[in-house]
Formats: sequence, C-alpha cells, structure tokens
Amino acid sequence: MEKFVAIVIAIVILIPLNVISFNSFSERNEKESKASMDYDPLVDIAVTVKIKAIRSLEMPYLGRTIDKLDPYSDPDFYVKVFINGEEFKSPVWRNQKYVYPNWSVSCDVPDDVEFVNITIQLWDADPGIDELCDIDNNYDDFPKSYDLDLTYSIRTGHWFGDDANLPCDMKWRYPDLSGYGRACGCDDNSIYQNDRDCEIWFDIYQNDYDNDGIPYWVETNVYHTDPMKDNRGNDSDGDGVPIEWEFKYGYYCWRHWWDGKIEDEWLYSPNVAEDHKNLDPDNDGLSNYEEWETSQWDSDPFRRDLFIEVDQMDAGPNGEPASMLPEGTKELLTTAYDKHNIVYHLDDGCMGGGEIIPFEKKVSGRLLGYYYNRYFLHDGEQAWRQGVFHYALVVYDAGYPGYVFRRDALQISSMYVNEKSHQLFFVDPAIVYGSVFMHETGHTLDIWNPGVDDPDTMYPWKYDYWKYRPYKSCMNYGYTYLLVDYSDGSHGKNDFDDWHDLSLTYFNE
Repeated sequence: MEKFVAIVIAIVILIPLNVISFNSFSERNEKESKASMDYDPLVDIAVTVKIKAIRSLEMPYLGRTIDKLDPYSDPDFYVKVFINGEEFKSPVWRNQKYVYPNWSVSCDVPDDVEFVNITIQLWDADPGIDELCDIDNNYDDFPKSYDLDLTYSIRTGHWFGDDANLPCDMKWRYPDLSGYGRACGCDDNSIYQNDRDCEIWFDIYQNDYDNDGIPYWVETNVYHTDPMKDNRGNDSDGDGVPIEWEFKYGYYCWRHWWDGKIEDEWLYSPNVAEDHKNLDPDNDGLSNYEEWETSQWDSDPFRRDLFIEVDQMDAGPNGEPASMLPEGTKELLTTAYDKHNIVYHLDDGCMGGGEIIPFEKKVSGRLLGYYYNRYFLHDGEQAWRQGVFHYALVVYDAGYPGYVFRRDALQISSMYVNEKSHQLFFVDPAIVYGSVFMHETGHTLDIWNPGVDDPDTMYPWKYDYWKYRPYKSCMNYGYTYLLVDYSDGSHGKNDFDDWHDLSLTYFNE
C-alpha cells in the first residue's frame, strides 16, 4: 500500500501545472459547462464584433519601397469574422484605402461557457484570387499569420490573444504596442516592406440587461453594482474618471504561451480612488484623466496618442485662395504616425476644434498669439485642450513657410507652400503640405538633431547636403516637401532615429 501511494504521488508531481489547474481554454470551458454556470441569468448572451475603421498603411514615399496592396487601383477591402467557427462576411468596399464602415455582426453563444473564439481577417478582393492583408503582430506560433485570433470572455467582457489590453510595464513580455481594439500589420517590423500592412479598429462586446456594457458577472462579483441599473457616468470613488472607462482599461487577461496558464488582474477599480490626473502610463503627455476626456476619439492609456487641432484661414477678398490643407494630407499624416503606433488625431473640425479664421493677408507673431487664445483656447473656455492638443494654424502669410511660435503651436503659410508645390509639380500637393506640417510638428516633439533646419542640406553643391543624405527625414531640409516621414536611424552614418528619440511630453513640459 505504501508503495502504491508513493507511485501515485510521483505521478501527480510529474503532471504539468496547466493540466491539474484547468488552465487550458478547453478544460476551463468544460469544467464550467459541467457546473451549468449561467454568466448572465438576465439575458440570452450574444457577442458582437464591430469593425470601426480599416486603413491601408501604404505610403507614397520617395526613395522608399512602395507597398502595393492592389497594383491597379485602391484596395477593395472586406472583412471575415469567425465567432465560435461560424463565418460572417462584410460587403466589399470598392477602391478605398480608408474605410470607416461601423459594420458589425452578432452571434448567440452559450451562456455557461466563458470563452468565445473569434478570428478577424481583412481581405483585398482581386480578380481571380483574393489576398489576405496583414493586421497581425506575428508574435504567435505562425510567423506568416496575417489574421487576428482572439479569445473573448463573457465573464469579464474583455478579450486577449493577438490583441489585448496590456499595461505598459507588461509590453516587454507581450508586445502589443498598437493598443486595445486596434491592430497594426507593421508590428512585425515590416514598416518599409511590401507586406500588405493594414490597420484595423474594432470592438467586441456582449449584450447586458441594463445596457451599460458591464457584464452581469463583473457587476455582481467584482464591482458590487446593480446589474439592472445603467451605471455609466458614475464616479463613486471620486477620482474623476467614470466606471465605464475604468472597466474598459482596468482589467487585463493573458494566456502564457509557455504553459497555457491564464494570468489576469484588475488594474483600476471604480470603488477605489486612483490618481488618474497624474498617472500617464504610456508617457504620451496625456494623464489618465485626459485619456478619458479624449476616449470619445479612441485614445488609449496604454498606447501613445498625438492630438493636434488645426485651424485654417478663409479666402481673401482679392482672389487669395483659402489656406487649407489639400485633400489627402490628413490621411498621409495619420498613416505616417500610425505605422509607428503613435496614433494620430488631427482635429480639423471633427473633435470640437477646426475653426475657420477670417482672412488676414499678413500675420504677425502678435496675431498668431491672438489666434492661439481666441480660436484654440476660446479665451479660456477651452483651456483643458492646452496640454492635450498641439495647435496648428494654416494662414496665408506669416513670413516663412512654417515655424513653431510656441512650444505647443506651429504655423504653416500657404502662400510659400503653394509656390513650392508649383515648383515641385511632379509631387502630390498633399505630400508637400504633409511634409511641412510633419516637420514643424517634429519641433513640438523635441526633434533637433544635427542636420535639422540646416539650409546647406537643400543644395547639392554644399557639403552638408551629402553629409546628411542618410538622414531621410522631413526634418532634413533636403527631404522637406518630398517625404512625409521621420527617419528611423537605419541608413548609416549621420542618420538619426527620430521615431525612437521624439518626446510626446515635450510640448507641455
């Protein structure tokens, strides 16, 4: 008998941890199903996957590899979503590099099985054969995986897998720099390669009785709130941030790739006051409180965001054209930053800013200061935007094509940039404007490397022109007007890694 007990103990010791602790998804689901646990007795649970935005990350760089999803036209995007193996297919959005569809699908799921398996695929419809676009980080078991494999929990209302809500101090272990509900195909370091890289924004959620988006299990077992009462807007702990924001970003769940064990933690609680007005975990210059204020525009406390308000000048009385960014400039700027997971938000009227300023032929420094206070801060009524948004003005003539007139503010003079655009008739005006805009923004991000603003880099007969040719950045006058990009430091001697060295906190220090 003693020999038999010893053998049993030895066998138990040798059993892997994930086997005896039900850490694999199938075991945990099977265990809970046998227990007949209804995660929400008030409703029949259905899970919804919503696609909010799709973007090609193809860029018209000069001197760079040009990604071509479709060699003959813009992409014909469509999405496939698989929920517990059931396939759903979106309509095809023809000839669009940037799609904002708000397309969604819902699927009834078992109420007593916690985990729901979800796969999201982005396709480009082509004659003969459709191509799968890359929206994956490629950190999973398949290096050529282009789709998103996710696991959604009806218990907690969160998902994990190829995308997850991860605090910044965990990203070295589980690299997901693109943020929660956003996936970027460039996360596999294919930024300048032809890899069909795209960006997709999505949300996953379930129905609940009070429609506040917080599952029954969380309300009854974690928050101790009423699952029959809509709690949105509540701030019972008085820390300035409502319960729905702390729910969305206050929990993470992750499966260890090495042993299958599920790791999770509640980071923020609506019942415990956190110092959200001083917390800035992603170091992007926005506190958690400001991340909540801008969450309506999809900011993320664990992923870097860059907000810029741009005000533009009306046309003049003597035929002077309106000082406006050309069509396509905003998308070029968004793509440039988004490829590097600095999510770009340009407020041209879509976020409460974006004023049209009355025409003034000659704009002085004093007048720029007046515009800042009058049209950006609204004489103090919008003071909260200072330290959250950078500020940009497109005017007719302020003396130079562009310059920074405050640590957080820049101007672009259309008279000079239009003239340069006419000289560079072979370059899209959106690139010309986008390059100047990105150059001046770079100064508000503390980019001041050697070779920046050096007039000698503009002329091939000057020594500095050749010295700084490896510095392929719009901060280098030799590339300004031609390139909507900063350098990544990969081009050898006298190159600099702007993307790594820029400071998102510099503008409000």
